[in-house]
Amino acid sequence: MITKVLLVGESWVSSATHYKGFDQFGSVTFHLGAEPLVAALQGEEFEITYMTAHDCVEKFPFTLEGLSEYQVILLSDIGANSLLLPPAVWLHGKPVPNRLKIIREWTQAGGGLVMAGGYFSFQGIDGKARWRRTPVEEALPVTCLPYDDRLEVPDGFHAVVTGPKDHPILQGIEGQWPLLLGANEVVAKEGDSIQVLATLPEEEGGHPLLVTGSYGRGRTVAWTSDIGPHWVPNEFVAWAGYATIWKNILRWAANTAGTAK
Repeated sequence: MITKVLLVGESWVSSATHYKGFDQFGSVTFHLGAEPLVAALQGEEFEITYMTAHDCVEKFPFTLEGLSEYQVILLSDIGANSLLLPPAVWLHGKPVPNRLKIIREWTQAGGGLVMAGGYFSFQGIDGKARWRRTPVEEALPVTCLPYDDRLEVPDGFHAVVTGPKDHPILQGIEGQWPLLLGANEVVAKEGDSIQVLATLPEEEGGHPLLVTGSYGRGRTVAWTSDIGPHWVPNEFVAWAGYATIWKNILRWAANTAGTAK
């Protein structure tokens, strides 16, 4: 069985000005941040649709039927405004369906919703990701803070595994995880379906790193660190557990990993 995953975000454009004495010139560079994860998921099990940050503004589905072809949606480093303000609204003042409500409805009906951390995930840098108090936050297993939620840890931290080793997401992951360099600070919700599988260490606040839950018939996951550099160093990407944990997350979210623990 092929699991269809819609990966949304993880791209950006940077502009630089170069000064050489009297003269200057500019350059623009396009970046893709999900390439390590896409490479790790190569194979016959997952079919990844990688919808970049600029494409999702108009191409992310506006209907529940449009989302129904996917088993998992992975939102990564993409702010809520990109889905709330397509050109029809922002430029032409026309009403369109609220895609955050559609994501919530899709999850309630049985979809697997995953949010990964980043500068425009959860509440994000300067609070600009603004997922707090949205329909998407309602479906997630965590609550966003009302301000800049970044946890920058330049000296690195090792994840503390708090969930049972037989949980489907943790199976096949042995030993200490490599260092991570940051995460978004969130608060795990309360409820029987909520399970914190990993945290930052106590000296870094003990904040949630990996949380699972359910919403209606759907499953939800919050991974509060990144899916690639800079918060996830190259050593973490090269670790065998990187591919394992992400495959496990997607299987669990899609409900193809057996009974939830």
